Amino acid sequence: MSTLPRHRRTTAVAALTAALLVSLAACGGNDSKDSGSNGGTKAASGGTTKLTVLAASSLTDVLPKAAETYEKQHPNTKIIFSFAGSQALAAQVRQGAPADGILTADTKTMDGLKSQTGKQTIVAKNRLVIATGKGNPKKVSALKDLTSSKLKVVLAAPAVPVGNYSREVLDAQHLTVKPVSEEPNVRAVLSKVELGEADAGIVYKTDAATAPDKVDTVKIPDDQNRIASYPAATLKDSHHAAATAAFIQWLTTPQAQKILTAAGFQSP
Repeated sequence: MSTLPRHRRTTAVAALTAALLVSLAACGGNDSKDSGSNGGTKAASGGTTKLTVLAASSLTDVLPKAAETYEKQHPNTKIIFSFAGSQALAAQVRQGAPADGILTADTKTMDGLKSQTGKQTIVAKNRLVIATGKGNPKKVSALKDLTSSKLKVVLAAPAVPVGNYSREVLDAQHLTVKPVSEEPNVRAVLSKVELGEADAGIVYKTDAATAPDKVDTVKIPDDQNRIASYPAATLKDSHHAAATAAFIQWLTTPQAQKILTAAGFQSP
């Protein structure tokens, strides 16, 4: 037990408490709801507004580039991304993960979150391709080749948007493919092909474009393909709803669309 006199202990505790309160006030100034109309809205403390955005794995490379441009125009806003398969992101939202916005790779997943999100805005679209090892050693040329028992094919799991799209495309052509594995997101599918653990896999065009030195792509004809839509929305529990909505709206502007299309995405 401390040997300090009681009045000195009381004074010391009071001083420590005051110091902690000042520290918490400085760190927590951004926790109040914002009311501004643009993404540069300052927190009440005059500090940086930090937005946490959950986003589909296929946006891993392009969204940080877009955010960098946005933050230069809105210096009081910092955007932090958390990437995963859309189904995993939806699960996080349902479990109450603290976040401000969400971008998924399909409207079906977003529709399942209607009670927890604001208005949906389509910010980009994408298409499927077949990814093969560099040089396409197995000579894959069409979807029907994926049915060969001599090929190791990997697909995303059915619950994952790209996995669902892949099966829709294959089913429409009456093709049965038995994957050697079912992955949790599109980047995991691409990784299997890159590492030589699979001969081919169905991924988004934009993901294949991130690994030109490791994989080749086989185009899926438009009349056999499936267009993936990327909706974005604010989360109703966000402490920065206005700032998040402003960023989402900015993603539809010509400046943002130029960044997205340069990465291989299509305009909404």
